[in-house]
Amino acid sequence: MGCLPPTVPEAAPSSGWTEAYAERMKLWYAEPADQWEEALPVGNGRMGAMVFGRVGDERIQLNEESVWAGRRMDDNNPGALAHLEEIRQLIFDGKNTEAFALATEHLLATPQSVRSYQTLMDVHVQSPLGEPSHYERGLDLGQGIAYVQYQIGEVTYSREVFASAVDDAIVVRLEASTPGMLSTAIALRREKDSTVEMVGTNTLLLTGQIHYPEQQGRGPGGIGMRFAGRLQAVAEGGTIAAHGDTLHVEAADAVTLLITGATDYNRALLDLDPSQDPEAETQVLLHEVATTDYATLRARHIADHASRMERVTLDLGATNDTLATDARLEQVQTGSVDAQLTELYFQYGRYLLLGSSRAPGVLPANLQGIWNEHLAAPWESDYHVNINLQMNYWPAEVTNLAETAEPLIGLVDAWRDPGQATANAMYGAGGWAMHHNTDIFGRTGLHDGINWGTFPLGGAWMTFPVWRHYAYSRDADYLRDTAYPILKGAAQFIIDFLVESPEGYLVTTPSYSPENAFLLPDGSAMQLTYAPTMDVQIILELFQNTIHAAEVLGVDAAFRDSLAMTLTRLPPVRVGANATIMEWIQDFEEAEPGHRHISHLLGLHPGTTITPETPDLYAAARTTIDRRLAHGGGHTGWSRAWIINFFARLHDGEQAHANLQALYQHSTHPNLFDDHPPFQIDGNFGATAGVAEMLLQSHAGYLDLLPALPVAWPKGKVQGLRAEGGFEVDIMWEDQALSEAWLTSTIGGPVQVQSAEPLVVYAGNDVVAVEDAAGRISWETQPGSTYHLRRAN
Repeated sequence: MGCLPPTVPEAAPSSGWTEAYAERMKLWYAEPADQWEEALPVGNGRMGAMVFGRVGDERIQLNEESVWAGRRMDDNNPGALAHLEEIRQLIFDGKNTEAFALATEHLLATPQSVRSYQTLMDVHVQSPLGEPSHYERGLDLGQGIAYVQYQIGEVTYSREVFASAVDDAIVVRLEASTPGMLSTAIALRREKDSTVEMVGTNTLLLTGQIHYPEQQGRGPGGIGMRFAGRLQAVAEGGTIAAHGDTLHVEAADAVTLLITGATDYNRALLDLDPSQDPEAETQVLLHEVATTDYATLRARHIADHASRMERVTLDLGATNDTLATDARLEQVQTGSVDAQLTELYFQYGRYLLLGSSRAPGVLPANLQGIWNEHLAAPWESDYHVNINLQMNYWPAEVTNLAETAEPLIGLVDAWRDPGQATANAMYGAGGWAMHHNTDIFGRTGLHDGINWGTFPLGGAWMTFPVWRHYAYSRDADYLRDTAYPILKGAAQFIIDFLVESPEGYLVTTPSYSPENAFLLPDGSAMQLTYAPTMDVQIILELFQNTIHAAEVLGVDAAFRDSLAMTLTRLPPVRVGANATIMEWIQDFEEAEPGHRHISHLLGLHPGTTITPETPDLYAAARTTIDRRLAHGGGHTGWSRAWIINFFARLHDGEQAHANLQALYQHSTHPNLFDDHPPFQIDGNFGATAGVAEMLLQSHAGYLDLLPALPVAWPKGKVQGLRAEGGFEVDIMWEDQALSEAWLTSTIGGPVQVQSAEPLVVYAGNDVVAVEDAAGRISWETQPGSTYHLRRAN
């Protein structure tokens, strides 16, 4: 160890965003949005809006989190259990094609697919046409406000749109710089299943009920959810008059539009609730908001939103330039490296998660977060639980937005009830299970086809974010009351589901490796198998977490022992002939070597079983990724985001950064939404988590500072990241090396820190720890205390 730093340690840097940093955290554009993927999002967890920023006919497309076609039903195939053993034996006998045919007949859900999340409505704000100048629209991430400003003649017109969580409403403000110069017409529109009526002189009410047609694979048609959207206009100066289904504002100084929506969905029931009245609910929601002035609504919203966004600062040394966001992205897409874009993209990911998953909402972010303009969305904008929903929540804990995980955990808890029926009806098992996708009604059967849906460990993988919420907080009450019952039920299903294979292992079957296929001896592609590597890795993580939870709670000793014994009989994760990790129980040739799913690396990320402490698997994981990329892998946005996380776990900052660049270049829309294609929000969240993984990791039992720092970020700082064990971490670096860090312990307890630089730890002016020979520092922390880590030389 070198000599100790001679100076008195400095206090931790102040939290919050500086004015200069806040100015950088804005998306802005010099032209209105033409396509939906160019519009800018606001959201409060329950309501979302996409703001186009048009001059003559502004479009604000609105969502309410629970507007879905369909309703709750038992979709488990009644013939599943009776044919399960025959299907298993066919798979063990190598008769996969016959097993596939039998499974198609007797395992597929009835009906086979879920229905779609839908748009609520559009708001159209029509203004007198004129040629605008000095046009700008943007999104202030720190304040959570979308804005539009332009000039026509001598008058400057401005709009602000925000989704207030405090007041549970979308608020739109229209202003003119000259009194009496604001005239506009306001209408609500929806493509089908709705009507619009005037209520009084200043309110529009859209009401409807979803009618869904009979569709092959989705079952018979029907009448589903009731919904309502309400807009109330409050003018300052001028007049408001109703003409048909349109509000007309004339000669006003300013107008505030208050908007909300509601449905008859009840999450506690996972179903429609006839006792709920969406029309009446929207009236109640706007009653108090309508008596509050705009300045107060705005101030309350900013205080609430900024208090969450400003928990984390990422400063990569970027300068404040004036380049528009789409121009900035275009430069990167032609080869430039832009640290400011990465700062912005990282904070945008946090912004999107906060906007699509928090109270007052009760549902988690779906494939499009909360933003969807369709009645029949791509992939139904559903909950895919074979990577996508899990990825949505990778940044929740580490980027200091733990509350965004609460809607997810609540819905997973609710899914246990239908999941118990699936476990029992399909597999004769206890506990709870679900397959590769579901919806807000908790359909947990096997959907969309054997080649897509045979993933009975979907529920087990959904326990990862449930456990992670505890790992970061160490909240014993949450562990006992919420997390442990979820984990135990998923583990119980697996105990009952496992069967002995011809090799003598305990294995899952029927199953698959999402959504890849291997080649049979006759050259045909096949998905159905037993003991795919991902299943083994999921079980390792779930059982270890469940055992740990039971030990912390001091319960279920016999159950813990059964889990531990089962772990000894699982197939090992193995390296194949081509030096990659085997994806299946046999060393099959892949049908698509560049497949978007890289499921057999779950143990590397988000799992914890492939680390530098398992060097053979660690090296094989790198070879696996290299081979995937060499064959065109990473071609979807979310897949590329996963690869960023893989390379961060491999401590390869250069490749992590290169794949972040590739994400910008090939899979990012002008409004920075992720492009699958089409838009899926998981890539935004996965890449945000990937940036955090490059700077801080804590999954392996110690805090690893700057584990994958790229050359492109030679100097910078990050403040407010969270680590497992109840720690918050600030890190500063220069000349490509850590200079100092601060660690705040929220609950106390031991901590171990690793860094490439030799460090000394101070509590105040006292040295409490120095680095050991292994390059790690360990000490006992006190609740509420902050520790200063500095380079020793």
